[in-house]
Amino acid sequence: MYGNWLVLPILFPILGGLMATQIHTLHVRRLVVSTILILQMLIVLPVVFYDATPYVALELAGVRIVLQGDPLGRLFSTLICIIWFAVAFFAYEYMNHEGHRERFFGFYLMTLGGLMGVCYAGNLATLYMFYELMTLCSFPLVLHIGTRKAFEAAWRYLAFSVAGAGLGLFGLFILQDYCVTDLFTPGGVLDLSLAQQNQELLLAVFLIMAIGFGCKAGMFPLHAWLPIAHPVAPAPASAVLSGLITKMGVLALIRVAYYLYGWEFLDGSWAQKAVLTLSLITILMGSTLALREDTLKKRLAYSTVSQVSYVIFGLMLFTPGALEGAVFQAIFHAIAKNALFMATGAIIYKTHLTQVSQMRGVGTAYGISMWCFTLASLSLVGIPPTGGFLSKWILAQGALQANEGAFTYVGIAILMVSALLTAGYLLPIVTNAFFPGADFDRSNIVKQQDTWLMWITLTMLTAAVVILGMFPGIIEPAIQAVVDPLFP
Repeated sequence: MYGNWLVLPILFPILGGLMATQIHTLHVRRLVVSTILILQMLIVLPVVFYDATPYVALELAGVRIVLQGDPLGRLFSTLICIIWFAVAFFAYEYMNHEGHRERFFGFYLMTLGGLMGVCYAGNLATLYMFYELMTLCSFPLVLHIGTRKAFEAAWRYLAFSVAGAGLGLFGLFILQDYCVTDLFTPGGVLDLSLAQQNQELLLAVFLIMAIGFGCKAGMFPLHAWLPIAHPVAPAPASAVLSGLITKMGVLALIRVAYYLYGWEFLDGSWAQKAVLTLSLITILMGSTLALREDTLKKRLAYSTVSQVSYVIFGLMLFTPGALEGAVFQAIFHAIAKNALFMATGAIIYKTHLTQVSQMRGVGTAYGISMWCFTLASLSLVGIPPTGGFLSKWILAQGALQANEGAFTYVGIAILMVSALLTAGYLLPIVTNAFFPGADFDRSNIVKQQDTWLMWITLTMLTAAVVILGMFPGIIEPAIQAVVDPLFP
């Protein structure tokens, strides 16, 4: 039912984005973009509340473009639409000093259409197509300011993303001979009689696909685009790149592991252990590099490298509890990291300070932004009652349930060490901002009036990190709807 409706959440923001590029009047553009994003949330509602049967949008040379509204796609699409709307309101004010606002908002909306396509992809061919569309539409967001560094970062982002997606495409060519259907199906679609005969080949293909899709999620060894792209992109673009677009790599990996291969085929294999190893390396490496980095946005980018691999570690343990923790982590990281980049962007917008070493005393002048930064930081560290504590707690419990030998205990140890490192690279920023010392000259920080478009959306996202952490039952049914069919 309503299968053909799935075309609308994809096409509507893309067409709206094309229209926004031609609107040069500030107030008209804000009205149009806001209307499009509000209507987008209303368009997604039928998909959220009603099952959407697979819809074949196009079939060419034996390749089908299929849209499907299942619990996983519904959960991520709802999260994306809500945060995309919030960040847009923040961007209305922030982009005033960036220029080319019509181009930014045009591609901002078109990128949303690409993400919707990834969420509602019903097979690997469709996922690949919208995965590439998402990359192409977000590419101008990275190079927006037009400097040499911006172009270098944007081309690196494009090269890494296309290479990663290409590894996923390689898997498509191989897997089509081993699957009973091309549709994503809980539990996997491998023809086990054929798969067992070529198990080593299929495990190698899985590892290649995991590395490829892990690129967008910032997993080692294809993580290098994140710390390069974030510092040069405008803060609203950095927020959605770090908080949401990285989650499309996670979603793609879930599709491959749980909906194509099936976790039982992968459980206990060397390919599973290889991806677990890469995720743990990434967690530790990202936290360590963040601790050494003085550029604030680059420090947050390395933080994303680390935090998103928590999700990959959890989903590769192949237990219900670990997967539940991984999905919780994906949601709370998306909310907290968008809040962090928006708080950072608000401070940069008002002070033009970009280095961690320059944040001394900032909290005395910009209390709202720094309090939001503080609460979002506590979530990333995993301090109760924030959502980050809940997700990491469930993830650790799920790891203990997994029968993965040394990976279980080494993994939990690395998560704990990473939490300490996270505190080490985020909390000193907070203490220096609020407690600069008696010798601090407050005249060095020029106070400017807060703009409601920036602080109201920032505070709402920050509040969500705490409220959902205290009352996880609000979103738990949606997460259980994802997990339960995968572990019947």
